Amino acid sequence: MFVSSSASILHADLDSFYASVEQRDNPRLRGKPVLVGGGVVLAASYEAKATGVRTPMNLRQARSLCPHAIVVPPRMEAYSEASKAVFDVFHDTTPLVEGLSIDEAFLDVSGLRRISGTPHTIASELRRRVDADVGLAITVGVARTKFLAKVASGVAKPDGLLVVDPEREIEFLRPLPVERLWGVGPKTAERLHAAEIWTVGDVADTKLELLVSLAGVAAGRKVHSLAHNRDPRPVVVGKRRSSIGSQRAIGRGNHTRAEVTTTMFNIIDRVGHRLRASGRVGRTLTMRFRFDDFARATRSHTLSEATNDTAAFARVSEQLLDGMWPTIEKRGITLIGLSIGSLCDADAVQLGLPFDEPAFGDGTALNVALDGVRDRFGSSAIGRAGDVGRDTGLSVPMLPD
Repeated sequence: MFVSSSASILHADLDSFYASVEQRDNPRLRGKPVLVGGGVVLAASYEAKATGVRTPMNLRQARSLCPHAIVVPPRMEAYSEASKAVFDVFHDTTPLVEGLSIDEAFLDVSGLRRISGTPHTIASELRRRVDADVGLAITVGVARTKFLAKVASGVAKPDGLLVVDPEREIEFLRPLPVERLWGVGPKTAERLHAAEIWTVGDVADTKLELLVSLAGVAAGRKVHSLAHNRDPRPVVVGKRRSSIGSQRAIGRGNHTRAEVTTTMFNIIDRVGHRLRASGRVGRTLTMRFRFDDFARATRSHTLSEATNDTAAFARVSEQLLDGMWPTIEKRGITLIGLSIGSLCDADAVQLGLPFDEPAFGDGTALNVALDGVRDRFGSSAIGRAGDVGRDTGLSVPMLPD
């Protein structure tokens, strides 16, 4: 696969996005430690991060670290509007834009030198326009590969611009901590540290066989390649999601089975609506749990047929939750998430109802009818009885499928 010989891939990443939008829209918040969220911190300004606040930290813990923090409720519509404005700037810059989330994207500017100037010039103009047109600071990393461009933007934060010259790639990478490598989370980093592997340079100097034994076959090969900046992936335009999901932080405390189940059903409703809106169906259902001690667990199940039916997802999710409930009772739960993978277009398969039995107390046909009402008139048009008088959580803005 072709990889450019010049540093022409940009990774553009908005700084503390939610908190920055709040500071932009409210002058009294500028320069102050700002926390966006309720029971859990969804975003923190750099002034708050300087005190040790991180996401998704419990708000009580965040306040103990940053007593003078100003807490504001999230405004998802404002964040969606800001994201659309920023992506308009991206698409004005180059037609080759690969969105990663609502606040970051890769841009390929390799063919624009005669039109727009060098990648450094293009990145500088992009930052100026986002500031002038949207009122937000954005950090840009420029490199020859997607991986290195993302690393460069991370090093340049906040509100910076860093271009990695192809002749200095390895020199730039080697001193960085292993956590900068994609795929190296806390557990993998712990295993690498135990083997005296602390930097990207240490990974590059370690034999592949040892890395595989420490991190697993796929992860070991991946980090070994990235440590040598071997990343042939191009910027992909119009790439569809491989999975569609949603999650909700529910805060610390004792949560009853009914409360967790109701939260789970709300997530299922959101995911089902997104699948149907994008004309997709999926087979693999994955649930994610985070416990009070911040440990995590994942459980998956593959359906016999691809579907976007809420009742089908609810039935399987209840079974998975049954299996996890003893652990949840013992350790507590602070987050629950669900995603549907193995996606394909709905019109490419013969849709059927995979379950004949009722799901969570009402019939499959009724669930299909309720899904249709929500899809046509919006999620707030009809709800579950268990949600009456209850906070059903936030619908986090995401890029279109």
